[in-house]
Amino acid sequence: MAKGHGHANGPQDGPQDDPLAKVLQPPPDESPEQRARREQQQREATRVSLQIDEGIQEARKAYERRKKAVKILLLGQAESGKSTTLKNFQLAFSPSHFRNERLAWRTIIQLNLIRQVLLEVLEEEWANPTEAPPQPQLSEKARGKLPMRSSVPNAAPTNGAKPAGNPTRSIRFSAQAQPSASLTDVHRRTRTRLLPLLAIEVDLTMKLFPELASAPPVMKEVCVRAGNGWKDVLMKLQKEQKDKLKGKGNAAGTTDELTTVLDGCREDIVGLWEDQAVKAVLRRHGVRMQDMPGFFLNDSARVATIAYDPTDDDIVRARLRTLGVEEHRFTMESGMSWASGSEWYIYDVGGSRSMRPHWIPYFDDVQAIIFLAPLAFNLMLEEDSKVNRLEDSITLWREICGNVLLQGATLILFFNKMDILQATLAAGIRVAKYVPSYSDQPNDVLHVVKYFRDKFRGYHKRLSPKARPFYCHETSVIDTRATAVILVGVREGILRSHLQSVNVI
Repeated sequence: MAKGHGHANGPQDGPQDDPLAKVLQPPPDESPEQRARREQQQREATRVSLQIDEGIQEARKAYERRKKAVKILLLGQAESGKSTTLKNFQLAFSPSHFRNERLAWRTIIQLNLIRQVLLEVLEEEWANPTEAPPQPQLSEKARGKLPMRSSVPNAAPTNGAKPAGNPTRSIRFSAQAQPSASLTDVHRRTRTRLLPLLAIEVDLTMKLFPELASAPPVMKEVCVRAGNGWKDVLMKLQKEQKDKLKGKGNAAGTTDELTTVLDGCREDIVGLWEDQAVKAVLRRHGVRMQDMPGFFLNDSARVATIAYDPTDDDIVRARLRTLGVEEHRFTMESGMSWASGSEWYIYDVGGSRSMRPHWIPYFDDVQAIIFLAPLAFNLMLEEDSKVNRLEDSITLWREICGNVLLQGATLILFFNKMDILQATLAAGIRVAKYVPSYSDQPNDVLHVVKYFRDKFRGYHKRLSPKARPFYCHETSVIDTRATAVILVGVREGILRSHLQSVNVI
């Protein structure tokens, strides 16, 4: 038996007994051409095999890098400031990546400005005129009691002098500042001159975002589906335009046309926004343009020029609505030595109710969640006018705190848009009217923030599957400098916690 076993596996077995070797042997009557072709095929097969091996190795390395990377999820309802927070992260910690996209954001800012040119409000006013409130008239007796050198309220200059501090514009629709000022034919002619902007805007939107071709021609916001590569598309269009301009200077492309027409409409846009009659119409319609995301009307004299180059603050303020979940990867360029070079993945998600089911796959293996909750106690959801925005944020926060998939994640709460909260309270709007449990507490920022911080902290402590620290920051993420200070602390905390979890520190 031993001898037979040795015979079956012994060294005397040659290649002629190996079935694979027999298959790989060249045919005995192989011609030189056939041999050359066979060897070429073998070399190609070897090359493909090595390429596959390299791909597997790269995928394994990428997987290992991703395991060590920091992953952050930005959560919150629509218009809470998630995308703006992302841009602040990039500006603060990966500035070269941020500034490489400057040209792409220029067009988005131009589109933001066009969407705010007030044409829709003017159309509504002409279709359904609102009645201006009567202006109080001072009696002769009252006039006599006015202090010396004091002017009659809301009186316009009668000597042709220009009001102090108001620069001369070539277009001025209404000299008076009364809320009773009404729209005139001058406004209609201005609207007609501005209409080409809307046509160019629709055309450019369709070129940038073709998936929205079936949407209504006039959309409230500039939208993009996650992962559609809109920045690459836009940069390609701009490169094609530059190539055209290097030639004979023939017909300009759409991007250049937008800039050129905006430049030609600049005085109309500035004059319309500063016009007293238009401001009165906005007040009567309850519209506060300056509180809307992507507001650039105050900067229209600067933005609507041929030479416009967006500042960092402009890019952070630009509004682009994300439809879906978008992954952003960047390498930390600044910070402490042990943090520099680390890889970060930040997931920016659509916050509307219809998009929230798409969040769940991103809950796995996330180190931190930055939850944005503007204290908009007097506003309602865009998608459901019966639901209070702050109430919706609290409901969403409770769900996030109690989710077992996120029990290992650090939750960081941003009370965002503090500037709007301050303006709301300064206008005399009382929290108790919308939040009865606030009762008769002082209606100031300090007490309002403390009340809601305690409420959010209570849910965090009570609903979290296991104990974890509570972090809360008051932010206005369009203020890049103040936000950068906050994000430095957030980054260091997240990174230290992550490195401890992977036993690096």
